[in-house]
Amino acid sequence: MSAPRRPRVGHIEFLNCLPIYWGLMRSGALADVELTKAPPDVLNDKLVAGDLDIGPISLVEYLRHADELVVLRDIAVGSDGPVLSVNLVHTRPLAELTRVALGSTSRTGVLLARILLAGRYDNTPEYFRTAPDLPGMLREADGAVVIGDVALKAMSEGDHDGVTVTDLGAAWREWTGLPMVFAVWAARREYAAAHPGLVKDVHEAFVRSTELARAELPAVVASAVRWEPFDTDLLAEYYRALDFSLGDRQVDGLREFARRAAALGEVPPLPADGPVFFAA
Repeated sequence: MSAPRRPRVGHIEFLNCLPIYWGLMRSGALADVELTKAPPDVLNDKLVAGDLDIGPISLVEYLRHADELVVLRDIAVGSDGPVLSVNLVHTRPLAELTRVALGSTSRTGVLLARILLAGRYDNTPEYFRTAPDLPGMLREADGAVVIGDVALKAMSEGDHDGVTVTDLGAAWREWTGLPMVFAVWAARREYAAAHPGLVKDVHEAFVRSTELARAELPAVVASAVRWEPFDTDLLAEYYRALDFSLGDRQVDGLREFARRAAALGEVPPLPADGPVFFAA
């Protein structure tokens, strides 16, 4: 009888998930998985297509494919206030924006911007997708949604020369009073049903890795600052801002986002008892 293959697991190759990767390295859990590192949009597609068994998926894509996936509890990428790396950069007030460029690597962030502009500012500007090159985006539009390292760089530079940076995590918290969940970890339903023990092991490894990273945050920052164009203070602030939990408040925020996204026709309505969580 052949041994089961290692679970195919996705990992976001952005700074926001370095703490999780740090913990996986420190715990030795990487030896137990076949890890694919890629931008979030690539991992979304791989998990939906069945090319991954378990992995992070943007909240929007989870909501679009909730009938195919089960969510892993206690792990997510989000914020309960400023997130620093999901930003709307603009040259006019939010209520007056006429054309907004949407960075092509973002799915949840760009929909969050649309929800906020429509719901909070009664504004429905023209939107278009483009590569996440901020100077180029602002040459073609008066607003630009960027995520990840591009957004973090914009936040580090701050407002200047008529350009304002709006942190979308902070804007969501101010508007709704709820945390924002940008991505969840999920397993394909058929894989979880066939291999519940393996999914449980991966889930526990990811939860342990986040706990370890929080406990060793100065070491995580010291590792990151060697290779990234950001200083120690900014990275420490960033990692303190990120919320890797998925408790009751985060689930409430997830459901509120799902409700508003469904009202725009962007995702199917989430069932009243959703999301469906993995149970070993």
